[in-house]
Amino acid sequence: MADNDNSSSTKPFVGEIKGGLKPSMKMSITGIVHSHPNSFVLSLIGNPSEPDTDVGLEVTVNFRDRSVVRNAKVSGKWGKEEKNIPYFPFTPMQHFKMEILCEHQQFRVQVDGQRLFDFTHRIQQLQKLTALKIRGDVRLTKVV
Repeated sequence: MADNDNSSSTKPFVGEIKGGLKPSMKMSITGIVHSHPNSFVLSLIGNPSEPDTDVGLEVTVNFRDRSVVRNAKVSGKWGKEEKNIPYFPFTPMQHFKMEILCEHQQFRVQVDGQRLFDFTHRIQQLQKLTALKIRGDVRLTKVV
């Protein structure tokens, strides 16, 4: 995935994962939360041009209820949401660094070096996940 300085908040960022996702791959997303945020959404998806593509992991950060909701969509169907987190790591107008490590059985997600959650893979063919999409109330400074 290439570095990206994407200061536009209206247009989603879509970055290609060359060759698809594989265990031991790590993605780092660095950005700044907007001053009056509602939410932002990060998705690991299949074909970004297909509206009903599989979603291996979707993370919705909601500032109103200070939640981080995770889910996946397999064969057109959303699964059960996961919501438990040990802390809410995002603050308006503050920098953050989110790291997503793809392990053999799960995604491990950290924010600013602290573990936030693990999410067990629901899609078995990880290599079909070929894009990272980010949209919402965040200004990205670097995605690798």
